[in-house]
Amino acid sequence: MKHEAEADLLRIGITIGDINGVGPELIVKTFMEPLMMETCIPIVYGSSRIISYYKKSFNAEHLNYQNIASASQALPKRLNIINCWEEEAKIEPGVSNATGANYAVRSLEKATSDLTSNNIHALVTSPIDKSHMSSVGFDFPGHTEYMAAKAKGVPLMLMVGEDIRVALATGHMGLKDVSSQLTIQNLFDKITILDQSLKLDFSIDRPKIAVLAVNPHASDQGKFGNEEAKIIQPAIQKAFNAGIIAVGPFSADGFFASGNYVHYDAILAMYHDQGLIPFKTITGMAGINYTAGLNIIRTSPDHGPAFDIAGQGKASEDSFRNAVYMAIDICRTRYLNRNLSKNKLKNLSTELTEGQDDEALPESE
Repeated sequence: MKHEAEADLLRIGITIGDINGVGPELIVKTFMEPLMMETCIPIVYGSSRIISYYKKSFNAEHLNYQNIASASQALPKRLNIINCWEEEAKIEPGVSNATGANYAVRSLEKATSDLTSNNIHALVTSPIDKSHMSSVGFDFPGHTEYMAAKAKGVPLMLMVGEDIRVALATGHMGLKDVSSQLTIQNLFDKITILDQSLKLDFSIDRPKIAVLAVNPHASDQGKFGNEEAKIIQPAIQKAFNAGIIAVGPFSADGFFASGNYVHYDAILAMYHDQGLIPFKTITGMAGINYTAGLNIIRTSPDHGPAFDIAGQGKASEDSFRNAVYMAIDICRTRYLNRNLSKNKLKNLSTELTEGQDDEALPESE
């Protein structure tokens, strides 16, 4: 029985995403690199026919894979595939249609079931085509909301780069609806979840959190709105009273343009584009989307299915690879932080979710 956290290879689940997008291509490109097989035991939820198609397309003949019936059968040093459907799916790289969305949903459902049942340690989700997901019965704005419905906790979308972390106070919604979702309690809860994630998942002892304003120039003393004075500042004060180092509200344009973001461990943006435009500008194609606040671990690349370049070999696997690394890192960090607090070490595979779920994870092969 191994007791060193670093000695265990974790079972990392991977959804195939939209089969006509860049997801399968990123999986093949990432794991055709032999060193990636040393980092984890990868389990793809999808179809061996899909992987075989993209393997041939990108001359990855040395990529070894095997079909398995359950996660417990997964072996190291190869790509393990759980077939989520038996029929031969029509593959049309670059085509956005309901067929691709349908298989993406079936992959996600099976992978999430294994994740919440503790059959895998973490999940990396490949990009989906949201425009067709609702037509095949997926009634969620995105992965984050779906995970929230299946797992325990309150989700927080956290974008992670090498030198920057950006969380969102509101997620996938129209700009006209943002202000109505901003309340003192809601923002306090988001700041608290962010603070807890920085401590538990990233081992930052006393995180410094910057909170952005919602109006231009932080409303310029009420000229452009009152959310800063009536909602955001009181939420920041409430967090400070609770022992959280939260500062702001900052005007978003000056905050990022001045480089002030480097002085904080994380930033809480008020809405999607306010946070993601500067984040993607700074991180390029290497950023990661992490769903913080839940009892499960899910990461993903920070981009969509990219139909315009799908199947052409142009897609960069950097963000996807980083998402795999981060899933592994967060698993280990949670394990170490929980066990440090208990002052004892237990087997990583059986204790990763202790304190959140009654059923222990199975041991790694």
